[in-house]
Amino acid sequence: MLLSEQTGSASWREYGIDYVVQIINNVVSNFPLESNSIIAGIAVGLPCFGESEDGDDKLRKAFSNAFPKIPIYLTNDVEVGWAGSLNLEAGVNVVAGTGSIAFGKNENGETARCGGWSEFFSDEGSCYWLGYKVLQMFSKQADGRVKKDALYEVVRKEFSLKNDFEIIDLVHNEFIHNRDKVAALQFLARDAALSGSNTAKALYKEAADELCCLVAAIRDQLHFSKQPFPVSYSGGLFKTGELILSHYLTGIEKIGGKPIKPKYDPVYGAVLLAFEKNCPDNITKLRNRLDETL
Repeated sequence: MLLSEQTGSASWREYGIDYVVQIINNVVSNFPLESNSIIAGIAVGLPCFGESEDGDDKLRKAFSNAFPKIPIYLTNDVEVGWAGSLNLEAGVNVVAGTGSIAFGKNENGETARCGGWSEFFSDEGSCYWLGYKVLQMFSKQADGRVKKDALYEVVRKEFSLKNDFEIIDLVHNEFIHNRDKVAALQFLARDAALSGSNTAKALYKEAADELCCLVAAIRDQLHFSKQPFPVSYSGGLFKTGELILSHYLTGIEKIGGKPIKPKYDPVYGAVLLAFEKNCPDNITKLRNRLDETL
């Protein structure tokens, strides 16, 4: 039986460790397990994991306290994206959601990650980066540095602006301290591109180029035996379809990669990792179950 439940963000930097552990504990507690059931293991992919020694230690202790005597594998969410997209096989996966990051594993089991530094100074090609670029290009079009096109009109309509400068208060009051809201602004880039904005279309091309740079850096670190090496993708940005995918897939081929359509969603990547770490003999049975169910 496969069960799933969707919750809010699990970023401990944004919401705190206690909150993150609690929402995951709530999910596990809500599953209709029989009284004699045993949890063989848990795999958790979290944003920001692996980026703070102190934070990682606190997360491990908090999860151990919440799930005593249960083996827990904590990792960055980019690894569960890789595990799901590539079915635990050697290759690279790019995550372009609120942030951007890539993870790869070669045939020898060596791993590498690239990107995922911080939306404040990095995360190029992510939804947050695109949302930031939307605001930047709106300001340039509003004051004449760049020729106005559909992006300008889409932003004005979205925020019911009577005066372009009204957006300054709006951004300071509602967006600067909310990374998810900034990331959601990438949908304005999508709407503008579909309305014919060359500015917005160029932003998706630039985003794809940045994501391909992540893959190239991992390629150079891991030296894959299989050529071209498999490259997949996950994250909300790719839900914009051809606006990003046409550029991304072409770029991957140019750097020696073989584009692979994601096999499973990241949530099933976590399930695969949980089995790999705790029940490896049952991986084949799990894959068959996933294929039958999905």
